[in-house]
Amino acid sequence: MKFNLLTRGVEWLLIALLATMVVLVFGNVVLRYAFNSSIVFSEEVSRFVFMWLTLIGALVVMKDKAHLGMSSVVDRLGETGQRVCRFASDSLVFACCVLLAHGTWKQVVIGMDNRAPVTDVPLGLVYLCLLISSAGMAMLVAHSMWRQLAGRMTREELVPNAAAAVE
Repeated sequence: MKFNLLTRGVEWLLIALLATMVVLVFGNVVLRYAFNSSIVFSEEVSRFVFMWLTLIGALVVMKDKAHLGMSSVVDRLGETGQRVCRFASDSLVFACCVLLAHGTWKQVVIGMDNRAPVTDVPLGLVYLCLLISSAGMAMLVAHSMWRQLAGRMTREELVPNAAAAVE
């Protein structure tokens, strides 16, 4: 129940971020062409919002198992082959996410001393979206690997079906 509430909250956050970005970009376009002026911080803020929207959205998509995948070959394998491929895939994704989270943590710490030129926002706060996304994905994949090792993953879950996840 709490996880569903968190997911719903993140989805509303994504909607708010998209709406903010649309208002800033569209408002800036109208101001430039109609009044020959602009919102000074619009370009910088919309870029930062786009980063958060994309990376947090990727985490939500990963939770829903809706990322694109190449399942046509893995579908043809037997259950053992599917389990081996799923575990190998999850292991590689986990390793990449851990490395990304580690490097991003260093960048966030360094970025707290650097500020954006127009908004004066610490760049570490901007880079934080990648840390949240990579760490969240690592936790999701670690949970998947644990379920595989514990024998709790059914055969139907071995090859994620993106079309079914969206419905």
